[in-house]
Amino acid sequence: MAFSFAFHTRNLINFLSIIIVFSLMTMESTVTLAASYGSVAHFRPTTWKHAHVTYYGDGTASGTMGGACGFENLFNSGYGSNTAALSPVLFNNGFACGTCYQIKCINSKWCYKDTPYITVTGTDRGPPSWASASDNGAHFDLNKPAFMKFAQLTGGILPVIYRRVPCMKRGGIRFKLQGNGYWLLVFVMNVGGGGDISKMWVRRSRSGRWMSMTHNWGVSHQAFAELGGQSLSFRLQSYSTKKIITASYVTPSNWNTGMTYKSSINFR
Repeated sequence: MAFSFAFHTRNLINFLSIIIVFSLMTMESTVTLAASYGSVAHFRPTTWKHAHVTYYGDGTASGTMGGACGFENLFNSGYGSNTAALSPVLFNNGFACGTCYQIKCINSKWCYKDTPYITVTGTDRGPPSWASASDNGAHFDLNKPAFMKFAQLTGGILPVIYRRVPCMKRGGIRFKLQGNGYWLLVFVMNVGGGGDISKMWVRRSRSGRWMSMTHNWGVSHQAFAELGGQSLSFRLQSYSTKKIITASYVTPSNWNTGMTYKSSINFR
């Protein structure tokens, strides 16, 4: 009887060990999946760095519409006049389009002392700056109304410090469709969180398969396929946090190019 008890106890211990190992593996798999889809991935402010700023355009900011990101009319797109052209090191080949920054004017008599910082969105590509070695090529070319909020225009080019911050957006991500019957070009706007997109996928309502899209330029991604006559869903990955979210049935089945469709989800 003593041998039988020891035998069963040992088997029970082995069985429990297997259960524990399996549970840990399952937990690890679940955590990995959650991290992959970003259930807890929120964009956080970065550390402060040095740069310089200048300005361009007139007092209405009308001259700064459009640009390398493809937002076109910045007021209609929800970005307003607090925008900036980013130097190449910040622009990151267009993947930084839609990213948000806090900028502080420092070490200049032209800085407004009662303005701690301004918040701008990157919507265009600007020239680099090597005004200081500490800049590492970082430069913001602000539109005139944004520049006037924290410094006097006579300052010209000013030293600043900056940091990336979460983009605070109302409502869901917007998708503007262009292209033709065999080519879909999608401009992604009003992106919250990191404000940036690294990858996109599209799915037709009568197909369970996600089709990978390729980055075209700025905030646009494209798919070479016949997608008409069906409702479209989009899956997006944040460049900054790697979080993936799905915007289901964004368009009706009779969607048209030239139209902008709104989703109910966004990054945080």
